[in-house]
Amino acid sequence: MRNYSISRVFLMLITTTFNTVVSLAQTPSQHSSTFPVNGTVDKHLVRTVLENATVHVDENTVIVNGTVVLFRGLIESVGSPEEVVVNGPAIRLDMSGYHLYPSFVDLHSSYGLPKVKPAEWSRKPQYESDKKGAYGWNQAIRPEINSAEAFTVDAKKSKEYRTAGIGAMLIHIPDGISRGTGSLVMPVDNPRDAMLRPEASAHFSFRKGSSKQNYPSSLMGSIALLRQTYYDALWYSEASPLGLAGGTNLSLEAFNSNASLPQIFSAGSWKDILRATTVGDEFEVNYIVLGGGDSYQRAEAIYSTGTTVIVPVNYPAAYDLSDPFLSRFVSLTELKHWELAPSNAAYLNDAGVTICFTSEGLKSPSDLLPAVRKSVECGLPVDVALASLTSTPASTIKASNLVGSINPGLIANVIVMDGPIFDSESKIIEHWVSGDPTILVDRQALDLSGNYNVTVGANSFELEVKGSTGKWKATELVNDTTTKKLDLKLDDRTVVMGLKRDEGLIRMTGNVWMDSRIWEGTAMDAKGNSLEWSAVKTEVLTEPVDEKADTTEVAHLELGAITYPFTAYGSTESPVKENVLIESATVWTCEEEGILEETDVLISDGKIIAVGMRLQPQEWIGANAEYTTVSGRGKHITPGIIDEHSHIMIERGVNEGTQASSAEVWIGSSLNSEDVNIYRQLAGGVTCAQLLHGSANPIGGQSAIVKFRWGLLPNDLLYQDASPFIKFALGENVKQSNWGDLQTTRFPQTRMGVEQVFYDNFIRAREYGQAQFDYRQAMRKVKRRDILKGNFPLAPRRDLELDALNEILNEERFITCHSYRQDEINMLMHVADSMGFRLNTFTHILEGYKVADKMKAHGVGGSTFSDWWAYKYEVKDAIPYNAAVLYNMGITTAINSDDAEMGRRLNQEAAKAVKYGQVPQEEALKMVTLNPAKLLHIDHKTGSIKKGKDADVVIWDANPLSMDAQVVATYVDGMCLFSLEKDKELRENIRLERARLTEKMMTSAEPGEKLKKPSERVRPHYHCDTLTEENR
Repeated sequence: MRNYSISRVFLMLITTTFNTVVSLAQTPSQHSSTFPVNGTVDKHLVRTVLENATVHVDENTVIVNGTVVLFRGLIESVGSPEEVVVNGPAIRLDMSGYHLYPSFVDLHSSYGLPKVKPAEWSRKPQYESDKKGAYGWNQAIRPEINSAEAFTVDAKKSKEYRTAGIGAMLIHIPDGISRGTGSLVMPVDNPRDAMLRPEASAHFSFRKGSSKQNYPSSLMGSIALLRQTYYDALWYSEASPLGLAGGTNLSLEAFNSNASLPQIFSAGSWKDILRATTVGDEFEVNYIVLGGGDSYQRAEAIYSTGTTVIVPVNYPAAYDLSDPFLSRFVSLTELKHWELAPSNAAYLNDAGVTICFTSEGLKSPSDLLPAVRKSVECGLPVDVALASLTSTPASTIKASNLVGSINPGLIANVIVMDGPIFDSESKIIEHWVSGDPTILVDRQALDLSGNYNVTVGANSFELEVKGSTGKWKATELVNDTTTKKLDLKLDDRTVVMGLKRDEGLIRMTGNVWMDSRIWEGTAMDAKGNSLEWSAVKTEVLTEPVDEKADTTEVAHLELGAITYPFTAYGSTESPVKENVLIESATVWTCEEEGILEETDVLISDGKIIAVGMRLQPQEWIGANAEYTTVSGRGKHITPGIIDEHSHIMIERGVNEGTQASSAEVWIGSSLNSEDVNIYRQLAGGVTCAQLLHGSANPIGGQSAIVKFRWGLLPNDLLYQDASPFIKFALGENVKQSNWGDLQTTRFPQTRMGVEQVFYDNFIRAREYGQAQFDYRQAMRKVKRRDILKGNFPLAPRRDLELDALNEILNEERFITCHSYRQDEINMLMHVADSMGFRLNTFTHILEGYKVADKMKAHGVGGSTFSDWWAYKYEVKDAIPYNAAVLYNMGITTAINSDDAEMGRRLNQEAAKAVKYGQVPQEEALKMVTLNPAKLLHIDHKTGSIKKGKDADVVIWDANPLSMDAQVVATYVDGMCLFSLEKDKELRENIRLERARLTEKMMTSAEPGEKLKKPSERVRPHYHCDTLTEENR
């Protein structure tokens, strides 16, 4: 019994001692592995000491004559020689003259992961997911994907990354909208050593990737799907523990699990960055975003989001502009982007944006450092550039305890350079990753270059050696004009040469001594005689200056200015509201006052503040206020034209037509404020429009009412506080009768099926609204203490699609319906009457004249084409008197474009109502001004010339309904966004800027540089029936 107690105490003592030793250990031993070892265990007891170097600990800390100790893959200590104590055996490497930097950290890579295969084209649509298992309904939502499980080491690629100075990468599979988790890895050959953090991040994008499902087919569809996924995940997290989630959804479980990780959004363009951060703000997610190289165009707007931007450095290549005709295909935007793209990082930094660099998009990882050096040349501070390669990306993903600086306890990732990192001549000499070196340049290599006096036996000759390590070239200097090439090989310090003589070949071998000042050894001639030989360096070669080379210094042209928007007809400054007095014009008020002669209009602070004769601005805006006087004599003033039905400035898809209802999507989420059609339509007097979803399905997407504020951001174009609208559609398009023989799967396929779609969806919406109401009522009855305990009813799942339809039933959202035939028009009015809601507008209603009385009784307005017909069978009954018939029936009647080109001349379209139907001129003008404003519920703000309304005003040089009338100036919110005078100036600026950039691009090309061939980019021109897949 006593012996047992002593043994037990002894065992406890040993165990305690062992545990203490383990707990005190700061670095893992390589042999403490769960894997068996076949052979002798490497205990790795020797430290590596890099001493006498300039150590750049991080972007702010530099140690001159510093020492770094590496041990078992980690940095053990850093400091001056007096501060660093090396315990145990060590290999000391003299780094005198060298600079040590932290390895680069790349936050956007797919290294070691399978290549994403694009979805195969199929003639048949795919509506549902074909992924096996308990996953979500859409294959573009794949948060369950784990990059760590798919990761495999690629020895060739890993060496490329190490050679480029990249020591850690955040990798993910770039496929889908929700892309699963990313992993932090190192480019080393052992996969277990490579994996630093298996689940390091969660990844997103707006691109659906390899998903074969048709939905989403548009940018707005991707945004809606991502938003719905967030809402579904939130609801699932509450419903699943209660058993009320309708089964297990592994995708949503993974989505919720990934929420605690750093969230990285592969956005791209600056517009997609702003869209991504808008989604992030809605769900309180702070995305780290991948830019697309154009972020400099809106750096201040990006800064306002508070996001960190991962900056690619794959700058655009120059075009071959030698052919002046082909060069016309290269847009001004492309020319300016070529010039300014290298300044992207500098602009972002100046705006206060936190940036990280990535090798994403480069042909080779080794192009990363030269590209960042170019950013430094363009004004990026050196310390910011270094941080953006090292410490900033590490801290961004909360990995500063692993990588990003040269500090004790971090992974031993160290770059050795022969000079300051951003000097163009400096080279990476070695790269230590996890304590193991990749040697790029042998620091101990001999420099053989120079002239030598060589003696072989009794004979002598002059030898010249040029080249670099591994590429030495030797030449015998016979006389001033004659030379002979010699074979020369160097292996460590052993040199081998072959000397050709008339008697035969003399073979020479020997050693190199005293830093290549003396060579000596033994030679054997062609007869087998042994000879002694030696070489003494007489001169060190320096590269001669080529006297024929053109050494003339070419002054670099200054960089062009950023314009808003960044396209043709952009301005260097954002537009501002002006004080303007337009004097003595003919004013078409579109109010009870009618047309006023010799009348003034005063604009201030974006509003019309006075309309009358001989106005005195000082009485209205103050005696000291400055204002501009514009002569209106002989000119006409009208309200800005409003297009009730337009599809311009929509990006990456106008239809989301996979399902019969896409009420969840919103046109306003995919606005393109850079669309030149905005400027063109301003030149036609258009100041406002409703941007509509296409007509691919009965219930389309939510529309956006916009002001044409040329030069402002996409969200700044939205009409503030405008009533929300949605697009419905009838006719051939929605039942897919003109989509092809294989598009026969989606319901509906007939007109009676279209009617049933409306009933089904509104019944669902009514039930949804009732459930929301019941939940609110139930929550009112729950006591506060029960809420604190979590004892309260489960909220209904939020459905973005049913939200929009329920708003219609509650008269909070209004319908604009694509329509042609009278039978369908009657059908939808019957559906509305029976379901208790009212239709707002039938748009391009070409058979409105047949049902005008019924429209009047229902209270719906009509927007029509003037005389556009015969483009398909269902419009065969259209007549040019349609607008006049509707007007005479007392229906609010507008004339719309539905076309980018027609939108530029809506004044002429309105004039046709005078020709066909003798509509009074001012009433005809109202069809493109006040009446569409009424249909859009903004007539209290715009649509007429009236005190207090928005200063959306157009000055014409003749009667606006005349074919000869031309817009002199267009004001939107009191900002002059088009004028003939300014247009001439902009055109001249465009000519000069194109000439400057063409000259710069042609003269900057390096000899042998591959130039891009100009090619025309045809951008989609959307109509109601445009079906595209632009969001892969």
